[in-house]
Amino acid sequence: MRLPNLIGTDHWLAAAQLPQRLAVGYSGGADSTALLLALAAHGYEVVAWHVDHGWHTDSAAVADALQLRAASWGIEFHQARVHLRSGKNREAEARKARFEQFSLWAAEQHISTLCLAQQRDDQAETVCMRLLQGAGPAGCSGMREQRVRGNLNILRPLLHIERAELIRALDAAGVDWYEDASNSDTTLLRNRIRHELFPAVREKGINPTDLFCRWQLQAEHLSTRLNLLADKVALDLRQGIAVVDWEAWKTSPRAVRAMLLQRMSASVFGEGTVLGRRHILLAEEWRRQGGRQGIDLSRCRLFRSRESLHLAPVTVSLPLKLR
Repeated sequence: MRLPNLIGTDHWLAAAQLPQRLAVGYSGGADSTALLLALAAHGYEVVAWHVDHGWHTDSAAVADALQLRAASWGIEFHQARVHLRSGKNREAEARKARFEQFSLWAAEQHISTLCLAQQRDDQAETVCMRLLQGAGPAGCSGMREQRVRGNLNILRPLLHIERAELIRALDAAGVDWYEDASNSDTTLLRNRIRHELFPAVREKGINPTDLFCRWQLQAEHLSTRLNLLADKVALDLRQGIAVVDWEAWKTSPRAVRAMLLQRMSASVFGEGTVLGRRHILLAEEWRRQGGRQGIDLSRCRLFRSRESLHLAPVTVSLPLKLR
């Protein structure tokens, strides 16, 4: 067993606070391959987790090939195939299924930290995509370096490294990688940004990665300030219904009102669940008209009862005192 030597990668993990044993989400692409090898080279006990979504006819063969490659490097490898349900939002369903499998492995293998290989270009693409989708400062704050999801502490230690640097290190070490065919599918917005929009921006002499990463930092600072204002409005969860003070919500700045609605949605449906832009605009128009009766949003109803604003899932039977 011989571990490839990735030269000049010491600064990749210099600021990361990592436990000795951890997992890496290993797709076989350049980014996750570089992260896996860098962690192993720095002495971490790395476990590779590979989820096969079955999108391509050769995906099972690719998973088996990655298992052999990991074994040749002396890296523990686990694979699982998941089946997506409706196919209406392929990326969202795949992400959910992937993390469900990661959570199962974490419990079985007593691993609490998962490293993901998103890098600086991914961050810029994410910010651009969210801007195009109409996201506010919170959405444009981009991917976090660290977050907790269920039983896993999720870290992204490469967000300060550009994709080109990862590829140079792999090329210098003579390591190849698997290029997922879906990465060139321009029916997906992220791929259109990567293959069409960003190259066009570069032709104008502008570095799109620098541009959108600067906005990501500004959005992060602005989001922090808005969160401080939103923290002044108490949010309660009563019988599965999110409740805030009507007057406090109504008189808050518009961006804070939107943030409070997103907090209410997350408290009812779980972290990561957000209301769409059209729902926020609908709530604003409802407020402008006096907030009478209520309005139906996605899977929930927003309504006023006495001096409180309520957001309830449509499956909840409202207590009489809230009607």
